[in-house]
Amino acid sequence: MSPHEVIGMVLENSATFRTQADEHDDHEEALQNLRTGKYEDWPNEAAFDGLTEERGPIKIAVTGNIPTWAAGSLYRTGPGLYKIDTDAGTTFEMSHWFDGLAHTHRFDIIPNEEGSVDIFYSSRRQAEEMMDVIKKQGTWPYYSFGQKADPCLGFFAKAMAAFKGLREPPGEKWHNNVNVAVHVNPPGLEAVRNIVGTRKPAVAENDANVLGHRPELPKSIWVSTDNSTMKQIDPQTLEPIGWATQDVLHPELTGAMSCAHAQRDPETGDFFNFNLEFGPKPTYRVFRVDASSGKTEILATIREPSVSPAYIHSLFLSPSFVILCIPTSHFGLSGTQIPWERNLVDAIKPYDPSRKTQWIVIDRKHSKGVVARFETDGRFFFHTVNSFEEKAGSGSSDINLYCDVIDFGSHEFIHSLYLDVILNRDSAAKKFYEDERRTRNSLAHLTRYHFIINPDSPATNLPVTPTPDPKNHEAFRIPAPHAGEIPTINPLYATRKHRYVYSLPFRGRGTITDVIVKTDTVTREALFWDNPKGHTPGEAIFVPRPGGEEEDDGVLLSLVLDGEKGKSYLLCLDAKTMVEMGRAEVDFAIALGFHGAHVPSGRTLTRVEGPGY
Repeated sequence: MSPHEVIGMVLENSATFRTQADEHDDHEEALQNLRTGKYEDWPNEAAFDGLTEERGPIKIAVTGNIPTWAAGSLYRTGPGLYKIDTDAGTTFEMSHWFDGLAHTHRFDIIPNEEGSVDIFYSSRRQAEEMMDVIKKQGTWPYYSFGQKADPCLGFFAKAMAAFKGLREPPGEKWHNNVNVAVHVNPPGLEAVRNIVGTRKPAVAENDANVLGHRPELPKSIWVSTDNSTMKQIDPQTLEPIGWATQDVLHPELTGAMSCAHAQRDPETGDFFNFNLEFGPKPTYRVFRVDASSGKTEILATIREPSVSPAYIHSLFLSPSFVILCIPTSHFGLSGTQIPWERNLVDAIKPYDPSRKTQWIVIDRKHSKGVVARFETDGRFFFHTVNSFEEKAGSGSSDINLYCDVIDFGSHEFIHSLYLDVILNRDSAAKKFYEDERRTRNSLAHLTRYHFIINPDSPATNLPVTPTPDPKNHEAFRIPAPHAGEIPTINPLYATRKHRYVYSLPFRGRGTITDVIVKTDTVTREALFWDNPKGHTPGEAIFVPRPGGEEEDDGVLLSLVLDGEKGKSYLLCLDAKTMVEMGRAEVDFAIALGFHGAHVPSGRTLTRVEGPGY
């Protein structure tokens, strides 16, 4: 379908089309919305209070037309409980969105005899041990992402917490609040089942009373967060049944921190991540888990005074390289400030505009270690989008490396995600957005970085490649709301040249992401889903149409909160036109979560041939 045909369908149906010429005005409008409190008419309270689990599965009503080829199981995870009544008669409340206690959901999409689909929903809390501890103690017992410390906590108590550090005893690993990303059948963990924490699921695998509809489920599901612990959940009942730390993959992976968004090679299934060890000489170890053998190899060890330990939520993977991007969110005291502050947010050094972003490019094919380093203007990011390569030209062995990321002017954006700001308690949102610089730094950009790599470089301690102007590495920079957070692409284009990015922009109409947009990285056109006021979407997961030849041939699945009614629904959008195809509604609110994975039923995704779009 040509771009003109798509635009025609958009105009006829319900989506909003914008061009590159509209970027500046739309960006300024978002800023103005924040200045004037436009978000006050966008309710999100239902996603943060009175939330329950539904172990189900329960059948939910479907309207419209959700295609049968989207059949499978959609797993979603994120925070789900923010208030706990304690034994002392008080109520403990989480401070930050990211610290809500873990809650995992599954939507089973199953073709029926009428040629449409039935959808079943189930969910399960993942941190009941943590909930029990808080109920008894009346406080958060371990380090967190951003939980504000008890003001009555004295010096001695903080010192003891710092002495304890970031390591819990093995029995207390079950208390870990793991709530960010879903990994389907990750390699390397089954081989070490004898030394990781395990439990048997409470219900037999073939119990028809639980299955009800017998979906095809994956072999294993693991959930990760920004530390080295992963939790295993039963694919069927969703109950937590195991945990593992990265040192079971390799004995040198003893650091406490990692990133939630490990990368998978789309061809081999190999698993890539880093492990970060704090101390006098902070150390990054970038590693690969071989999907065929389950063995782990450390690709690079980076231990240098010029490379600071930082909060890093994701990394890049291209066909030849792992790219570790270190943003400006450096931890204080070589990372040891985390146990002192008891959370990550307060342990991050204050924003410093002179601090640069560092890029470390690691060979993943020939064991060459670090092959290039670069610096760009200092920014912060949560989510990488994709990375791909192109040959520099005939007669040259150089590689053009491109990295797409959603980035921000500073890590101050993290503070806009405290619940007081999101829910505008005591005018906290108004106070936050009164600061013009901070407000501008809290709006996302889709940025493409371009680096030239010499693959023949043998050195592992290369100096930073000099660049007269760090902006020379920027191929383009698309501002919100023409791009936004929690980006996704067609998964068949991972590590390949992609054209379309789907994300959740922040238009200032709500206090968090408030729409879904399709961004064309070639024309810089943007296509918005026309959602009603108060309908807050979650991550838009792309499901490719079997046999589809175009990059945007598929559907998007997004869990949406209807804040006006206090209910949620699973939305299905045409990924080409951004027009609603169908939805499945539940009679209650589901928490605004983070990430998920769609596990296709009865088919395997096949990458199309060719260089990309």
